[in-house]
Amino acid sequence: MCEKEARNTLIRHGLKVTPQRLAVLETLRNMDSHPATEHIAGFIRKNYPHIATGTVYKILNTFVEKGIVKRVTSDRDIMRFDARTEPHHHLYCAQSEQIADYFDDELTRMLEDYFKKKQIPGFRLEEIRLQLVGNFTDTGTDNKEGNNSHHHE
Repeated sequence: MCEKEARNTLIRHGLKVTPQRLAVLETLRNMDSHPATEHIAGFIRKNYPHIATGTVYKILNTFVEKGIVKRVTSDRDIMRFDARTEPHHHLYCAQSEQIADYFDDELTRMLEDYFKKKQIPGFRLEEIRLQLVGNFTDTGTDNKEGNNSHHHE
């Protein structure tokens, strides 16, 4: 993501453009690995050595509230963040704790159709996010950076 796109995203969501917000948004969109706050802050400190983890955390929470990013929780309850807001699911590797995006339009439609027909009493469904837990068997796929997306045709 370039700085111009990041600026436009912040403005479109009614947020003041600050160097810290730009750094967090650009970093998160470029990491593509569902990082935790600490990883984002550590990466940003390479260019902004004085940014506090608390500042990064507040910015991320604001981004979640505005719908710019989403929270993703690992099996170990570690809060991580996802810059992709379009409908998709996640593959969670129990061994490496990697979270990879999984795109399958047929699965998404099937789940949406199911819950349209089968209403849950007293509950209004807003979004369906499926997290599949397992282990990657292809060593080329089990990338610590987590920058792989999986698409099912």
